[in-house]
Amino acid sequence: MTSHSLTLDAEALYAALRDAVRRQLAERPGASLAGIWSGGSWLASRLQADLGLAGEAGVITSTLHRDDFAERGLAGDGGATKLPFEIEGRHVVLIDDVLYTGRTIRAVLNELFDFGRPASVSLLVLVDRGARELPIEPVFAAARVTLAPGQRLSLAKAADGRFSFAVERGEA
Repeated sequence: MTSHSLTLDAEALYAALRDAVRRQLAERPGASLAGIWSGGSWLASRLQADLGLAGEAGVITSTLHRDDFAERGLAGDGGATKLPFEIEGRHVVLIDDVLYTGRTIRAVLNELFDFGRPASVSLLVLVDRGARELPIEPVFAAARVTLAPGQRLSLAKAADGRFSFAVERGEA
């Protein structure tokens, strides 16, 4: 069931995120983008193109480092980490669609460090839901929202590449 009580303009939020990423890249020459599977990787790929950056954005998954791996396993995650650049000593701009508890970010950082030790990692997100379980904070969030318990915010990508959000009932 979709809730209509919250309306977010994903394209407007994307424009704000793009501007923030542009500033991050200017502050950290040679930085590379990596998006978290799946919504974050969609965003990073579009940002890579829209900002005229050479090569591909990285894709990173949390699957193997999740603290609930025993329950979830590989089910539901079609992504695999693909980092087309060296991590060692690199500034990494990490992109995600929705930040909630921070558990996915913790798992992604563990995955990232499996590939080397970055010089820095900056987290930028479209939406910050709050309710953190871990001390993780983005350097930029295009929006901050509060949802009722049991609601989930999901990013969707249309065939033309445009983004939209849906608020759904289900696991938070």
